[in-house]
Amino acid sequence: MTVLTNTLVFLATLAGMELFAWWAHKHVMHGWGWGWHRSHHEPRTGWFEKNDLYAVVFAGVAILLIALGTAGYGPLEWIGAGMTAYGFLYFVAHDGLVHHRWPLRYVPRKGYLKRLYQAHRLHHAVEGKERCVSFGFLYAPPLPVLKQQLRELHDGPLHKTNAKPDGDVSRGNQGAA
Repeated sequence: MTVLTNTLVFLATLAGMELFAWWAHKHVMHGWGWGWHRSHHEPRTGWFEKNDLYAVVFAGVAILLIALGTAGYGPLEWIGAGMTAYGFLYFVAHDGLVHHRWPLRYVPRKGYLKRLYQAHRLHHAVEGKERCVSFGFLYAPPLPVLKQQLRELHDGPLHKTNAKPDGDVSRGNQGAA
């Protein structure tokens, strides 16, 4: 394959992973896979949480695709590379920026990163797996849209004892999705 084709496959996979992640987060993690994902919506007591098993599964798939691709099976190597790049961006934005799972404790004050941060916080403003908003990891709808969705899903304003007026939610030592 040409460099251009490989690059396009890589970039398409990277973009497509956000769509897949949104679907998996909404329908798997907040559905039949809640048993693993629940740990992510509760205060973390150690370095790892059961939800991290999803990262292990997706990394295994990416490794397999890269191995098959290097063995001559079409563009699979570049699909696996796109998945790996998405996983890295997820780790930086979601685990690092939002959940503070690594030493940097930066809280964005403006722009895209602030919207992403607040959207993930709104996702965790709801206890349990039902009636949540904002299931993407690297794309966040505008905050007024998410707040309106929350009002519609909960028949009015969301009342939670640890919710702050700006939509930020305190979650002990973990932060929010």
